[in-house]
Amino acid sequence: MFLRSIMTLSEISQPCRRSGRRRCAYQPVAIAGRDTGMPKADVVTWNDLPSQTDGGTERREFLGAGASLKHLVIKAGATAPRHSHAHEQFVIVMSGRVLLTCEAGPVDLRPGMVIRFDPDAWHGADFIEDTVLIEVNLPSAG
Repeated sequence: MFLRSIMTLSEISQPCRRSGRRRCAYQPVAIAGRDTGMPKADVVTWNDLPSQTDGGTERREFLGAGASLKHLVIKAGATAPRHSHAHEQFVIVMSGRVLLTCEAGPVDLRPGMVIRFDPDAWHGADFIEDTVLIEVNLPSAG
């Protein structure tokens, strides 16, 4: 069989029932590909990725061929000054509360909310509570 069952992120971070070992480490685990001729898929856990911390924000990044995912843990009181990106971006609020400022006006972001930015759309943020975000950065088309 060339493809294992797809697991949820919470299942991936749990120890294997048979061996007791974690299911994956920082090195991505290929769940398809190699000798099968199928495209490969990588599986990691956020906590196994290296982290960078500055100004009360902890970042972990998982890079793809063009896109990237970031797991951000941001302390209450932190701010993200107005900025923009050359690429499309999605931000998923996992926990906490963020007051986002963008061209459309202020938006009170809470857990379960997702926002998408066009390339070059400006935005800034004030973090009202300790917040966990997942950021999806997609390459510009063309």
